[in-house]
Amino acid sequence: MTTLDAKLDAARADLAARDGVVVAFSGGVDSAVVATLAHEALGDAALACTARSETLPASELDDAVRVAEEIGIPHETVTFSELDDPDFVANGEDRCYHCRTMRLGKMYDVARERGIGTVCDGTNASDPGEGHRPGLRAVEELDVFSPLLAHDLTKAEVREAAERYDLSVADKPSMACLSSRIPTGLEVTEERLTRVEKAERVLRTWGFSQFRVRDHDGLARIEVAPAELDAALDEEFVRAAREHLSDVGFDHVTLDLHGYRTGSVSPDDDTEEEPVVADVFAQEYPTGED
Repeated sequence: MTTLDAKLDAARADLAARDGVVVAFSGGVDSAVVATLAHEALGDAALACTARSETLPASELDDAVRVAEEIGIPHETVTFSELDDPDFVANGEDRCYHCRTMRLGKMYDVARERGIGTVCDGTNASDPGEGHRPGLRAVEELDVFSPLLAHDLTKAEVREAAERYDLSVADKPSMACLSSRIPTGLEVTEERLTRVEKAERVLRTWGFSQFRVRDHDGLARIEVAPAELDAALDEEFVRAAREHLSDVGFDHVTLDLHGYRTGSVSPDDDTEEEPVVADVFAQEYPTGED
């Protein structure tokens, strides 16, 4: 038996010891593996639940529905709005804490309605060491059970497990909520969320795998994976992106030559807060002279 086998067995046994669970289900690889383990352990006593709001791209909700069907786990959606919370709208350093608190709160509402005592999420053993993660505080405060974290499954092991289960999302890149595209300190509004979602459709249509469109108050900063920068410089894509992003409400369209970077508009534990519109290009860039 491999180490991964032992970890998966332990997580499955831990879930099987419960009367039932509600899995906070985004349809990403982490929550998909948790849902698969829960379904194996508990059958229909395990429920996948997706919280729908303005920050969830429609394509991600579609993926969640499809992946739940793939797993065979019962699936439910609930609706709420982070924009009802002024602390979330203010988009401070703890925005993700407020979002995760509300989102998981909806999971507990569903669990109570069904007489289920456990809410699970997809936090894995790699997450606590990945920079600024205020959402993890909400997980701890609400006593959410994170089987991947509890049994020390790293992100790489989660992807390996997903491949074993033949899950279609095994290689799916991480996809944070739409508010992560708005720089810290710039208010989260429905208008900004909508234009980001519409803007990212063109990158998805053109086949990019890892991307973000950051909204610097009307200036769109496109990030793609470094390996896809050549494709982003293709003349036809440049023209399509410029026209599409202008049509959805952006005043200026730029391509970030650094490529995709996780949390590039969020504060980091070891660096100063990312600048917003006024000085987004004020940082020094390497010249290649040394």
